[in-house]
Amino acid sequence: MSEITIREATRSDEEGILETLRLALGETPLLQRSSELWAWKHRLNPFGESIVMVAEEGGVVAGVRAFMRWDLITPSGNRLRCARPVDTATHPQFTRRGIFRNLTMTALEVARDQSVDLVFNTPNQKSAPGYLDMGWRHVSWVGAQVRPRLGPSLAPSESEPPAIDRLAPAMAAGSRIPRDLPLRDPRGLRTPRTERYLSWRFAQHPTASYGWLGADDAEGVLVARASSRGGRSELVVSDLIGKVRPYLIGRATRAARARYLAGWFSPTSPERGIALRGGMVPVPGLKTLRLVALPLGSLDLDPFDIRSWDICTSDLELL
Repeated sequence: MSEITIREATRSDEEGILETLRLALGETPLLQRSSELWAWKHRLNPFGESIVMVAEEGGVVAGVRAFMRWDLITPSGNRLRCARPVDTATHPQFTRRGIFRNLTMTALEVARDQSVDLVFNTPNQKSAPGYLDMGWRHVSWVGAQVRPRLGPSLAPSESEPPAIDRLAPAMAAGSRIPRDLPLRDPRGLRTPRTERYLSWRFAQHPTASYGWLGADDAEGVLVARASSRGGRSELVVSDLIGKVRPYLIGRATRAARARYLAGWFSPTSPERGIALRGGMVPVPGLKTLRLVALPLGSLDLDPFDIRSWDICTSDLELL
């Protein structure tokens, strides 16, 4: 058995990285591990290029660990440099050799050297214990707010990803969100919704299908994604931006051909109240994601209190 080398990835590693991701994690019609998606996440991200580490043995990418850049603004106006562990995989031929832990600890060292303030992510049930063992702490379970929709719905395709122009034809698909929307101050850790970020996040995503619906006064938009779950079409309310009124959720419900609308907003955010008044009610006991965090620097709030977070579905789902 030869020695495994841990090092920073280069562009020439990308084909091997994608192959390892496919072999270890698989693909679905919604999630294709393409070079376009990799570039969108790790090179075109407006917050900066990702920290990507690989484990190599004999010219084969035995494992990959990517820390995606992210910025968060605090209520006091501080801008935190953050990292989000995503796209982690060990090649099936190299399991049980400590690659996940070694890659992660090395990536953390790089993040500290580059003055990253906070690492946060939503690990699955299998990987969560490993993160907690390495120092991450539980913040909160994330649930869902749902508004069922009456009437016939569009059955999802088994071979093609859901498309917003089929699921909600009235929504503006593939276009930029209107500029100069009135943006509110953060009430906790909040992603800065700059024009560049909104374009990258929703209009430029290479695989997910997003659209938006505007308010009558043109001062707010509802951003949604076409999706499916359990053989049912769903319209994911990814974000509410600007001065959104509850009636916009009703309008999205009528415009959609999904079985239901679903989304999530932080407990103390005004958008949660808007969603509630729009008919999106929390599903009791539902746990869709687990938010964990690891501070690498001093913060002016408690990152382990969910009330310190001002986030929603769009901040958590990256696809």
